[in-house]
Amino acid sequence: MATRFPASASMQKMANNPQQTSMFQRSQFQQQAYGMARPGNSSNTSMGIRMQGTSGMHPYGPSVPRAGLVPGAAAALEQARRRQDAKNRRRKKKMADKILPQRVRDLVPESQAYMDLLAFERKLDATIMRKRLDIQEALKRPMKQKKKLRIYLTTNFYVPRPETEDEENIVPSWELRVEGRLIEERNSLAEDNKMIAIPLVTTGQLDETTPAPKADGPRQKRKFSTYFKSLVIELDRELYGPDNHLVEWHRTSSTQETDGFQVKRPGEENVKCTIMFLLDYQPPQYKLDPRLARLMGIHTQTRPVIVNAIWQYIKTHNLQDSHEREYINCDRYFQQIFECNRMKFSEIPQRLSALLLPPDPIVINHLISKETPENKRTTCYDIDVEVDDTLKAQMQSFLLSTASQNEITAYDNKIYETVETINQLKINREFFLGFARDPPEFINQWIQSQSQDLKVMTDVVGNPEEERRADFFHLPWSQEAVCRYFYGKVQQKRAELEQALGIRGT
Repeated sequence: MATRFPASASMQKMANNPQQTSMFQRSQFQQQAYGMARPGNSSNTSMGIRMQGTSGMHPYGPSVPRAGLVPGAAAALEQARRRQDAKNRRRKKKMADKILPQRVRDLVPESQAYMDLLAFERKLDATIMRKRLDIQEALKRPMKQKKKLRIYLTTNFYVPRPETEDEENIVPSWELRVEGRLIEERNSLAEDNKMIAIPLVTTGQLDETTPAPKADGPRQKRKFSTYFKSLVIELDRELYGPDNHLVEWHRTSSTQETDGFQVKRPGEENVKCTIMFLLDYQPPQYKLDPRLARLMGIHTQTRPVIVNAIWQYIKTHNLQDSHEREYINCDRYFQQIFECNRMKFSEIPQRLSALLLPPDPIVINHLISKETPENKRTTCYDIDVEVDDTLKAQMQSFLLSTASQNEITAYDNKIYETVETINQLKINREFFLGFARDPPEFINQWIQSQSQDLKVMTDVVGNPEEERRADFFHLPWSQEAVCRYFYGKVQQKRAELEQALGIRGT
């Protein structure tokens, strides 16, 4: 509630006039006795300043003297103003709070540029929100890109020197190192890369005896082992026997990632070995049954892609039943693959499970040969792998970034404050223009509005202008009001008497 100017002279006159004081007492009596507001009184209790051009706010601010207020009215006014300010601060700002009134735009034509910027901001916000939703939907789908992973197979032969031949436990041996990295990363090796040492004698599951430590650099490369689900090295069975010719590594929940593997074995002859890599597809991929693979033109793919390809085939060949849309009428190819003439579309995932096989491993046939200079040889193989799209990290960073949002919020708050100041200045201008056009009429409307607000602030009930006439109390409501008043008084006295005598009311 804004600052008001009550008629202080009229209040002092009323305080000195017993007749007017009795009017206030009679109005309180009417409220207690009659028990309801009289017609025409409800509008007064909710009436604020309705002065033309003021909109309930006074241009002078809180520094205006309040000498005419009755005792307690100034404190009530201050509390009301504080509550209103707190409510305004808590109120959620809306887009409409940025719009300038049409009157301001008519007075200041240059403000149309601000309205054009506001319209452009709405379009920009809508575009950004639409793009954010598109990014959120894109992040729900796997974002992969194919890259080349270069695998390095390095062989080292260790032949005893002549001066150490007489020493015990010195036998010829060889070492096979398996490592790799993406081609774009081949020139950026980490200094602390380690190898996993595979035990000399092993069958079955391998243990990682030398895990690779974590990289300390700010840019951590993806470890070589993260690309695979399992690695199997099959050596020559005739040289190492049935119990020592297999070397295996399988991923587990507690696996520590590494940049490579190494195998050591005794021997000085050339060894044929088969290295099998099983890629770790994320999301999982499956190999299709040969018949379904030829029909769909897909060899290995994820389950959603396979189901979508089947649905496209059904739509292309009009296999969906024209009457019962949930059924699929199988053609001769589907009959051979799914072994039925008709099936529901909801049955396809279940029937498809029997046609999905684990993907084929990548097989490399390698010869561990010592017939090379310095007994060291490195062979490279390139394979295709799927890695997360680098754009995915940028999308996530964009969605999680709040720095720009904080800056935008700060600018919005400044705009809200500026527009509110402009509206206040507009109210002040209209106030003084109304006074300049017709001072007497303006003052009369102002005093009338202030008087109505004074009754609201001081909880004054009734209409003193009507109550000062005797005919007002000869209206039909007065008899009932008197009866109700005395009945209430009798009940009050009766309750006090019963309480004093200790009698329980029935």
